[in-house]
Amino acid sequence: MELFEHLALGFSTALTLQNLGYCFLGCLLGTLIGVLPGIGPLATIAMLLPVTYTLPPVAALIMLAGIYYGAQYGGSTTAILVNLPGESSSVVTTIDGYQMARRGRAGVALATAGLGSFFAGCVATLILAAFATPLSELAFKFGPAEYFSLMVLGLIGAVVLASGSLPKAVAMIVLGLLLGLVGTDVNSGAARFSF
Repeated sequence: MELFEHLALGFSTALTLQNLGYCFLGCLLGTLIGVLPGIGPLATIAMLLPVTYTLPPVAALIMLAGIYYGAQYGGSTTAILVNLPGESSSVVTTIDGYQMARRGRAGVALATAGLGSFFAGCVATLILAAFATPLSELAFKFGPAEYFSLMVLGLIGAVVLASGSLPKAVAMIVLGLLLGLVGTDVNSGAARFSF
């Protein structure tokens, strides 16, 4: 029941006319910048962050969320129309979307991408809200052994997914690990291998 009370409070705040206007403006700006190839949602937020400085905190966060979702959708526009994905998440859109655009069905492809993005965003937000508490309790139970196991699983997955020579894949993973060791230690703050 507490989940529904919190969702009702969030929707009552977000669905005011002022906050919906900021969300629309954020989506519009995010889509316009996100259409540019190579500029993903994070770069778009970084560029448009000063726009939100003078806003109240709730309106600024809503506008930033709109910028993020708009930029995420904007990458699919270039993927469909130009066969050039705006960011890595739009790569799959180039496969079918560009073929539809070549057959004169670009509007259908853009509408499908927009509706799919909206539906997936809404469903993912609701699932995250529903399972945030149990997942956070599970995350607090993670210790060094679990984190080590996840890292080993990720490295094994990288070796399995690498195409081509197995020794080259292992060598690149080891090189990446060595480069990842350089810098500031997360736990202690000490500089490692910085000479």
